[in-house]
Amino acid sequence: MTTQAERASAAVQHRLMRQATYAAVAIAIMLIGMKSVALYLTGSVAMLGTLADSVLDGAASLLNLFAVRLSMAPADHEHRFGHGKAEALAGLGQSIFIFVSAGFIGWQSVHKLLNPVAIENSSAGVAVIIVALVLTLGLVAFQRHVVARTGSLAIAADSIHYRGDLLMNLSALGAIFLSGFLGLFWADAVGGLIIAALIAFSATQIALAAYGQLMDAELGDGDRTRIADIAKANTEVVDIHDLRTRAAGMQTFIQFHLELDGKMTLSKAHRISDEVEARIIEAFPGAEVIIHQDPAGLEDVSEEERI
Repeated sequence: MTTQAERASAAVQHRLMRQATYAAVAIAIMLIGMKSVALYLTGSVAMLGTLADSVLDGAASLLNLFAVRLSMAPADHEHRFGHGKAEALAGLGQSIFIFVSAGFIGWQSVHKLLNPVAIENSSAGVAVIIVALVLTLGLVAFQRHVVARTGSLAIAADSIHYRGDLLMNLSALGAIFLSGFLGLFWADAVGGLIIAALIAFSATQIALAAYGQLMDAELGDGDRTRIADIAKANTEVVDIHDLRTRAAGMQTFIQFHLELDGKMTLSKAHRISDEVEARIIEAFPGAEVIIHQDPAGLEDVSEEERI
């Protein structure tokens, strides 16, 4: 049964996740406006790259907003394990958007490299990039805080490509400076290619994380070992087996067989199982833990002997 403290903790997590999605959408809209003006003034392909990325950031963050709201919906009759995988679907959708963006920017950069053109109004471009860096730094810091508190895949995915934005904006800043102030016209195209590569790398990270959740990948070896150690720390526990884990959004699912003395009463076995479950939930807040009690050594007994 969910305790009042657990419900309060979940409410705080949900509030933080909503705030993170609203902040991402608001900042993306601001950056799109500023970079559109800067692109018009400069004609820089590096600026085009950061603008395209901001447009996709806005679309992905908007998708995240709806996905996070859906993922926070409680379990219902048709979705008994909740709606957490909506976050993974959003992450997968983001990765597709980002890959398309990388391809477009790369194509534009190659064209600009073959046909170099001087950048105009470089000062305006530099000013916009500096403002973008400050805004993005603030957003990434807040997202890191939210991910640390909630473990949200959707917010983590958003944070990955906004962290990539920092490198992209730095690349654009260097490209505009070298091309506009030092006359190295090829630098703008090279900066665009670097940005395209960074975007593609971010998309790969997001896609792999989303794929893992959608395919019910196990938790990491460290977490699985930690679960086993917590269970076996109870002196009444002989061993555990058939440990299975997975994650869906913020929700973690853990199940295993707990081996106990076969002569133990059912009431005592139930009490020990509850104690182990409570310890695991302390280590993995909000996890759904299912424990099946087995007489120790049952796995070593033949099917005929069990009957």
